Amino acid sequence: MLHTIAKTHFNRRAFLASTAGLLTSPAQRMMAQPSERRGVALSRQHHDAVNRRRRIVVQYDAWSQLGHDFEEWLDYRFDYIDEPGSQIDSVWWDLTALAYATYPSKVLEQIPQAGLDRWRKQGIDWVGRLVAETKKRKLECFWSHRLSEVELNEEGTGAGWKGKPHSIKQAHSDWVIKAWWKQGLWNLAVPGVRELKVRILRELAENYDFDGFQLDFARHVPCLPVGQQWEMREQVTEFVRTVRLMLLEVARKRDKPLLLAARIPCNLEGCRQDGFDIAAWARENLIDILTLGSRSIECDIEGFRRVTRGHNIKLQPCHDDHHATDAYQYPPIEFFRGVAANWWHQGADSIMTFNWKNASLEMSRQVDATPGPASQRLAYHEIGSPRTLRKKDKVFVVQRRGGYPWAEGYFNRNEDAVLPLELAGNGDAWSAQVRVGDNVRVNAKQIKQVLLRLVVFGADESDEITVQLNGVWLVLARRDELWKDRQIFSPKPQPASGGADRWKIDPNQKLLVLDYQVAPRLCKLGRNQVTLRLGARDGRTASASVKIEKIEVHLRYNQ
Repeated sequence: MLHTIAKTHFNRRAFLASTAGLLTSPAQRMMAQPSERRGVALSRQHHDAVNRRRRIVVQYDAWSQLGHDFEEWLDYRFDYIDEPGSQIDSVWWDLTALAYATYPSKVLEQIPQAGLDRWRKQGIDWVGRLVAETKKRKLECFWSHRLSEVELNEEGTGAGWKGKPHSIKQAHSDWVIKAWWKQGLWNLAVPGVRELKVRILRELAENYDFDGFQLDFARHVPCLPVGQQWEMREQVTEFVRTVRLMLLEVARKRDKPLLLAARIPCNLEGCRQDGFDIAAWARENLIDILTLGSRSIECDIEGFRRVTRGHNIKLQPCHDDHHATDAYQYPPIEFFRGVAANWWHQGADSIMTFNWKNASLEMSRQVDATPGPASQRLAYHEIGSPRTLRKKDKVFVVQRRGGYPWAEGYFNRNEDAVLPLELAGNGDAWSAQVRVGDNVRVNAKQIKQVLLRLVVFGADESDEITVQLNGVWLVLARRDELWKDRQIFSPKPQPASGGADRWKIDPNQKLLVLDYQVAPRLCKLGRNQVTLRLGARDGRTASASVKIEKIEVHLRYNQ
């Protein structure tokens, strides 16, 4: 049953009093030892729902243009989805607001937000309408719940927030972890926090026609005390378990499956560092879909497949084009194709996009929204299937680290990426791996050109960098000492990721591009080894170095 908007009164004192007693959940009191646990039984109908087709899953953070003419706003939100040829099969609405409700609620106080207030006065429940419009298009519809959102300003972001913590945090100072966000992040080791979140999700599950829910751990970590994440991993597992059992209970009452997804770090080591026991979740059938990473283009899909083997768990890597992989925000379509081709080759079940734009230039202007790059719009027609990526130009890149200060742990930081790299001029070799998701050898007759590109800072005209690909020396085809890249900032430090494509070209920037010709027969499907050496630098010490900013493989097909 869908909520219709109604005037509700929130008694803050009563609510705070009620939350004070949430010390343990019934599921926790009945908890057996982990070694005694048996997997949750799932129906055939549930398995069928897990196996629905998902080519592209869109997670929409819909916090913009609120209060605009609502019907026009809906057209804007669904513009890319409605385009003929779109490969979007599932829409996951990201409308969480800390511990405020963005919908009629008896659990949480409604968020004070001017645009939403305008819609409320018009009798509009935007969550109900978004769900209804998604279902009308016969698309799967999820709610994505941010586990530890930061306090929001009037624009619906945490940017520049200097206010007090939310009233629940003030009343329960022991419910939060003091970390990079000074108001504190929710601590899932606290039973009261877990109980409150289950109540929030239950209300949504009972009142709206969602097909499933995502627990989005990317927003934010830590969600367990720093330094004790793996030691306390059972507390997160208990939360996931309780949510799963609650959703199964609601699903039985409505005679329709409710799936459960979780966004987790991009590899198993990251999950260990942040306290997510994926093996236990799989063993107990607690999860249906794992969203891998957010801004990481290198995801260990094979590793997660090994851990989840024997369980009907779908794996979907995610690409965030706002907090993008460092120096690749709003890239050309060839980049999106390369990332997607790699993920499909590794065995992804679907691909999620996050923080992508919603609409064309024309539609964006109607609601006074910032339009996105044309490459995003085209990607929604291509990256949802290996078939529609065949024999299209691509760029395959080595990931860069850094650019994400909004975490204390592993998630989103890409701190184990190999680039940028200081390459010393002492003759020592350095190696990296670049994935190539196209079978270049097999398609050699259809390929016009393969180039390996280096973007270098700190080199001069006398420097020589020799390159091998899979043990074979490459021939230098082009040297461009006037190259510019508006997302490389050396010698200045890299800024935090994000922003509305605001970077400008620095006319005084000194970068060097080196393009090396690659014979198609040298490229392997999957991992390829790149080995670099910087020649001795005359008149300078052997420790002097240049900085390798980017390593890319450019693949061009005959048209």
